[in-house]
Amino acid sequence: MNTPASQLVDDLAKGFSGSEKVSVGDLLSRLDGRGLGLLLIILALPICIPNVPGISTVFGLLLIAPALQMLFGQKSLWMPGFVRAWTFKQSTLQSALKACVSILKRVEFLVRPRILFLSRGLWLSFFGAQTLLMALILLLPMPGANIIPGIAVVLTGLGLLQRDGLSLLLSMPVAAASAAWVYFGARYIVDFTMWVVEKVQALLASLV
Repeated sequence: MNTPASQLVDDLAKGFSGSEKVSVGDLLSRLDGRGLGLLLIILALPICIPNVPGISTVFGLLLIAPALQMLFGQKSLWMPGFVRAWTFKQSTLQSALKACVSILKRVEFLVRPRILFLSRGLWLSFFGAQTLLMALILLLPMPGANIIPGIAVVLTGLGLLQRDGLSLLLSMPVAAASAAWVYFGARYIVDFTMWVVEKVQALLASLV
């Protein structure tokens, strides 16, 4: 039987007790051998949680590395040394992880091994590309653009961790909704900006 994701995250949070600062390298070392699924959950779920300051942007950046690993089928996670040296306050990280545990306990009973072929082979590369797109969207300064891609990555992580193909399938429409939100949001911003420019030009022309 697979260990529940909430227990894995809780064990990780307890492992950082007593430390004032936690580096990205420390976090990755403790996750070594536990699979990409857990890493995706830990990096994406705090992004979906309000009132966890100082973590969302950094975790969004960190998601690029596992996404590339999945996309290209690499066996080990590569992360630049300067990124591994980034640090968080231990209290901030523990607060984020405990919030993750609380959420996971409410939903993980729905997750179980099924449709196993979706968690390996070429499908893994597909979900790597999808996760990379979500990571890039997370870096955009758009209001409300974080939660939907974050949920898509969490679903992907749960699917990989527990070999749940249904969770992976559900991540696809959520990711599509996120991409659509950004596309139409960007179009609205561009159209509105052009409308404002036209109005300003018309106003200036009337004053001449």
